[in-house]
Amino acid sequence: MQNQKGYHVAVVGATGAVGQKMLETLEKKEFPLESLKLLSSSRSAGKKIVFKGEELTVEEATPESFEGVQIALFSAGGSVSKSLAHEAVNRGAVVIDNTSAFRMDKEVPLVVPEVNEEDLSKHKGIIANPNCSTIQMVAALQPIKKNHGISRVIVSTYQAVSGAGTSAAEELREQSKAFLNGEDMQAEILPVKGDKKHFPIAFNALPQIDTFEENGYTFEEMKMINETKKIMHAPDLPVVATCVRLPFFTSHAESVYIEVEKEGLQAADIQEVLRNADGIILEDDPSKQEYPTPLSAAGKSDVFVGRVRKDPDHPKGFHLWVVSDNLLKGAAWNSVQIAESLTKNNLL
Repeated sequence: MQNQKGYHVAVVGATGAVGQKMLETLEKKEFPLESLKLLSSSRSAGKKIVFKGEELTVEEATPESFEGVQIALFSAGGSVSKSLAHEAVNRGAVVIDNTSAFRMDKEVPLVVPEVNEEDLSKHKGIIANPNCSTIQMVAALQPIKKNHGISRVIVSTYQAVSGAGTSAAEELREQSKAFLNGEDMQAEILPVKGDKKHFPIAFNALPQIDTFEENGYTFEEMKMINETKKIMHAPDLPVVATCVRLPFFTSHAESVYIEVEKEGLQAADIQEVLRNADGIILEDDPSKQEYPTPLSAAGKSDVFVGRVRKDPDHPKGFHLWVVSDNLLKGAAWNSVQIAESLTKNNLL
């Protein structure tokens, strides 16, 4: 794994779902590595993971683990990020954090490279990776905003259980088996593991992702609202979200309603902007039943958009259907893209 121009990289949370996808992405993108360190909790330390044909041992993450590390990709939960991210920075690493720990910190850039790569130049050692559902939406909205302006956003999400972790995915499997066998379904994780009640996700829809805030919105919904405004540099943009968990494993889907600023636009104008946007694939032909689905987007790194329609009642209103793999573009792929942007722009 030697490379004269390579970087010393650590992955924190290497044994988790997103950590595994980070490793796959580093390998797929052939990110230049001089060394790779796999870190986790003490519970997972000692596990073996094969990377590019080489067996690596997972180590327990400690402050000393980051000596000599240049880029640290964090995906081990907010508490781990809060306790170790600054330790990594103090030892010379740039942290790309995949949790919500620093996303709304004014000193921390919140970045989707296709949308606001320029914000990386303001980093002070920590860069936040946005929420998965936010990433795909702003990636689709930014080219529209740039060309036509946006004055309002209303989004309803249809989110995969993998967004709640591997245990939630396993719970869906077990509940599905029980339901089909005529047995009682056991629910211990969703909608939120630490909340008061739990409901089956199999053959169901749960209009709660994360805990409820005092205003009646969930933390996930407020993340989408606040992160969208920060990433798009639009603090006064009206944004509202309803986030729903559905019983499939991978990829989030979103029904997005927007109002543009420019007058006289048609659906074809929005489609043309999206067709030429970086990281966006337009799949939109009703005559052929062509549109993206969670299954068709799974395992792919792009954001897929279809069902672009002009609102029948509002002259500046448009509807879009946005789908992306929540573990790839929604997490691991975006994190490694940030790392690539840092190296490309000499920002380490």
